[in-house]
Amino acid sequence: MLGLDFIRAERAAVEKAIEAKAVDLNVDELLSLDAEVRRLKTEIEALRAQRNTISARFKDVAPDERAELGRQAKEAGARAGELESELGEKDGALKSLLMRVPNIPWDGAPIGPDETFNTVVRQEGVVPKFDFEPLDHVALIEQNDWADLSRIVQVSGSRQYCLKGRLALLETKLMGWALERITEGGFTPITVPSMAREQAFLNQGQFPGHKEETYEMPADEQWLAGTAEVALTSLHSGEIIEGDKLPILYAGYSPCFRREAGSAGKDVRGLLRVHQFVKVEQYVVCDADDAVSAGWHARLLELAEGMLQALEIPYQVIETSTGDMGLGKFRMNDIESWVPSLGKYRETHSCSTLHDWQARRANIRYRGSDGKVRFAHTLNNTALASPRILVPLLENHQTADGRVKLPKAMQELIGGEYL
Repeated sequence: MLGLDFIRAERAAVEKAIEAKAVDLNVDELLSLDAEVRRLKTEIEALRAQRNTISARFKDVAPDERAELGRQAKEAGARAGELESELGEKDGALKSLLMRVPNIPWDGAPIGPDETFNTVVRQEGVVPKFDFEPLDHVALIEQNDWADLSRIVQVSGSRQYCLKGRLALLETKLMGWALERITEGGFTPITVPSMAREQAFLNQGQFPGHKEETYEMPADEQWLAGTAEVALTSLHSGEIIEGDKLPILYAGYSPCFRREAGSAGKDVRGLLRVHQFVKVEQYVVCDADDAVSAGWHARLLELAEGMLQALEIPYQVIETSTGDMGLGKFRMNDIESWVPSLGKYRETHSCSTLHDWQARRANIRYRGSDGKVRFAHTLNNTALASPRILVPLLENHQTADGRVKLPKAMQELIGGEYL
C-alpha cells in the first residue's frame, strides 16, 4: 500500500494511478476518513490528558472538591471510551480503503484497462517451421503414454494432471535444474509451505481482491498459495533488517494451487491452466532505491530468459499495461513462450517490481547506512513453473514420428537425446 503522507501530498498522481489501473476507489472518501481518524485520535489524546491532569490534582484538593473532580474524570474517561469505539470502526474502514490503493506505475507502462494494451518489447529465438503436421502437447503425451490425463479427472476432477514415465522424471528434474541455476545466480534456495494464514495474503497483495481464486481451508484458518511469494513476503514481516544484509535473494520452491475461478472454458485442454502445479520463484528484498530495484528487475528477467534459451524455446518479452499488471506493481514484464498448436505466444513467466508497496503491507524495513529505517523494495519473478513450461517444451521440439528431441541442456539432465 501507499503511505497516507504520500497520498495527501501526491493526490493527483494517486488518482491518475487509480484511473490507469481501473480501480474502484474514491480518494475523497479515503481522505475524509483519514481526517476523521486524525481528529478522533487528537480528541481522545486531549481527553486522556484532561483525565490525567484531574487525577494529578485529586490528592491536593479539599475533600468537598473531590467528588466534582471524580465526576469530571469519569466523564472524560467515558467520552474517550465512546470515541475509541468510533475510532476503531473508522480506522478499520480506512485500512480497508488503503489496501485498495494501487501503486504508482512507471512512466513506460502502456496505459490501458487490460492485456489487449500490452506491448511486445522484443522477440527471441526462431519459431519452428515443421515439414509435417505438428501435434499439440496432449496428443504427444497420449501417443507416448506420458500421462493419465483422462483417468485423473475421475479421481480429482477437471484441470488436474498426472504425468508418468520419462515426462514425470523430466518435470522433477526441471524443477531441480531451475533451482540450481537460480542458486548459481546468487540466490538462496528455500522451500516454503503452500499453506498460509490470511494475513500473509494481505501482506503479499493477493487479498482482499482475489479471494475467489484461492482455495480456503476454513477449519485451519489457512489458504493455499499460488506462489512461494506469499510465504516469502511475510518471512521477514515486522523485522528491521540491517542494511549490510541486503539484498536478500531467495529461490523459493513450493507446490502451488489456483482455483481458476471465473476462467471456465479457457484452456481446459491439457496442461496450460491447472489447479495444482510446482514453481520456482525468484524473490528479492533490496534497498529502497529506484535504480537498485531497476537493476534487480533486469537481473530477474535475465535469469528467466536464460532458462528459456537453454530450453531452446522461442519467446517474447511483454511490457504489461497498467490495467493488467495488478494493484501493487510498479512495473511488470511477462515472458510469453511460443506454443505451435495455438500459433501464438503464451505467458510462462512474470517479473514484477513493487517498490515499497508490498513492504509497507508486510512491514519489511531496513536500516540504511545513514541509520534511518525505511521500507524496503521487493521484486519477484517466475524462474520456472510446471506443467505449463512442458507445453512449449514438448511442442517446439517434436519430431515427425511423434517423439520429442530434447534440447542439449535436458539431454544431459535426463540422459538421452529423446524424451
